[in-house]
Amino acid sequence: MNKLRIKKLGALSVAKIYSVMMLVIALLISIPYGLFIIIFALTGASSIGGQSGLAVGGGGVVLGLVVMIGLPLVYGAIGFVFGALGALIYNVLSGLVGGIEIEVENIY
Repeated sequence: MNKLRIKKLGALSVAKIYSVMMLVIALLISIPYGLFIIIFALTGASSIGGQSGLAVGGGGVVLGLVVMIGLPLVYGAIGFVFGALGALIYNVLSGLVGGIEIEVENIY
């Protein structure tokens, strides 16, 4: 068994991974939630009827689309920023305590 130590992390590479992970998680949550908003807005709009119903239904569709598109983008940006900060903090602290040790095995 070989031991390896992670001394430094690339801040940009960690930020990209965090960003994509957060974006995917947000997509998994926001798409059903946005569809839920759209369905209930259209259901409520059909029961109101008239011009008010059109306004409620249209507003609900817009809100649902904003949730489905905007939320993942915001989460992706937050993941990028905090991924970079996390990598920078790790790099500072690994210099003080020595980093993370991992044990690897050569299977060939």
